[in-house]
Amino acid sequence: MRLTKFTDLALRSVMRLAVVRDGDAPLTTREVADAMGAPYTHAAKAVTRLQHLGVIEARRGRGGGLALTDLGRRASVGWLVRELEGDVEVVGCDDDPPCPLRAACKLRGALRAAQEAFYAALDPLTVTDLVASPTGPVLIGLMDRPPA
Repeated sequence: MRLTKFTDLALRSVMRLAVVRDGDAPLTTREVADAMGAPYTHAAKAVTRLQHLGVIEARRGRGGGLALTDLGRRASVGWLVRELEGDVEVVGCDDDPPCPLRAACKLRGALRAAQEAFYAALDPLTVTDLVASPTGPVLIGLMDRPPA
């Protein structure tokens, strides 16, 4: 299974926000996008979705920026990935045209079970777990680099 680029960017953005140091100014969407090497428009869509999920808070204007919520810190990575990916099956049995084997195929069920096992492996992890050393210091370093 492969995550969409959207989910990957959203997860990396949440991880970056999880390591904002006390006293640092809140990060902007542009700063997160630049640190992750992503287009601003893609990062903005991810930020909007994360806001709707209650994982991050965004404030506009002077002194505004992005902040990870308490839910964001303790959220299960499995839950977050499920929410970001949506309820999409690994194979498109009901696509147009539908698969002629769909009524008697065992592959669909096996792949669904594998997908759930993938998510279940992520369920015990929280965002805080993901930014434990050595990842956290690397994330902080992404913002400390001078602009190219």
